[in-house]
Amino acid sequence: MTGSAAPKVLLVDDDPDILELLRYNLEREGYRAITAGDGREALRLAEAERPDLVVLDVMMPGMDGMEVCAALRAMPGLGDTLITFLTARGEDYSQIAGFDAGADDYITKPVRPKLFVTKVKALLKRSPAEQRPGKTLQAGGIRVDLEKVLVFRGDEPLQLPKKEFELLVLLMSKPGKVFKREEIYAHIWGNDLFVGDRTIDVHIRKLREKIGEERIRTVIGIGYKFDA
Repeated sequence: MTGSAAPKVLLVDDDPDILELLRYNLEREGYRAITAGDGREALRLAEAERPDLVVLDVMMPGMDGMEVCAALRAMPGLGDTLITFLTARGEDYSQIAGFDAGADDYITKPVRPKLFVTKVKALLKRSPAEQRPGKTLQAGGIRVDLEKVLVFRGDEPLQLPKKEFELLVLLMSKPGKVFKREEIYAHIWGNDLFVGDRTIDVHIRKLREKIGEERIRTVIGIGYKFDA
């Protein structure tokens, strides 16, 4: 990671052993790792340090991970910050709750260090808004400013978590085209990320709630398309 500032990762967990394990493995790969042992400390550090990625435990005493995630999403200047949950709870309802709170991804415990670092690399590779072309997508009453990372439904601005934004951009890039589920996974999550079978469905549901049910059509057994 020479030639530019190393990405900054905020690790949040109430287990100091897990924090040390993840910190050690990230720093070995050249990342800047910051650790927090509870939610309130995480919010303070996030505001001060402006991390590129927050790895957030769900089950913490006091302020749990869902509350921290929602608070992070409401903080000015952290709209582009990636958030991924780290938790032993792998059930679908936990994943859905995490995406509803504004998370971009979900990693289950126990964590294998090599896999964890691989997932962090894949997430951050897709992170910078500067990599998006400076142009606007517009169809069906929805306008996306790719350069400023803004979405509008008519004149109403919409707040979208990062993965929802990227999914919307993909679908709107070719209105009417049916994107296969495998193609969506490859574009949005990368072939090297392990995500649950319902991940796409959860993100599509949330997008429909914000931009209108009629805009994204399901093509049964194949995938989804954006109807202008």
